[in-house]
Amino acid sequence: MKHVILLPAICLTLAGCSGLDMNNMLPRPPHLQNQPTYDSDLPPVPPSDAITVDELDTATNEDRMAAATIAPNAAAGSLGVTVASLGDPTAPGFWLETPLVSSETKGRVQSQSTGRTVKVTLRPISGGGSRVSLSTLQLLDLDISGLHELVVFGS
Repeated sequence: MKHVILLPAICLTLAGCSGLDMNNMLPRPPHLQNQPTYDSDLPPVPPSDAITVDELDTATNEDRMAAATIAPNAAAGSLGVTVASLGDPTAPGFWLETPLVSSETKGRVQSQSTGRTVKVTLRPISGGGSRVSLSTLQLLDLDISGLHELVVFGS
């Protein structure tokens, strides 16, 4: 008899919560709070209602060409190989957050699978894997939902 009364009560309680916006009730995850600001020459931030990859990737064709062009004397050594996933898709520009650097610096990344290379800003993070910008993944011709091995080069 308890189950006959308890189950409808739970269902009604949950149905009453359908009008609540849970995104505004819960705090932001710690890794998204107080994000540092970087270079002012970044592409514009995507609109707040952006959903698709094309809406989130605000890099212009000129930005893409500049990031894909590697100087002939780019003989910097490899800092190592890292496994990277998509970082904050609303953060514009070409960047890689990685534990392979201790301070923000210019560099480049090369995809192990496609062989493509992109100039990026290397940003330090502590521990774990690396996170890469949406624009960088697009230029490297990599899937945004996967884990990717990238060779990281310093400037």
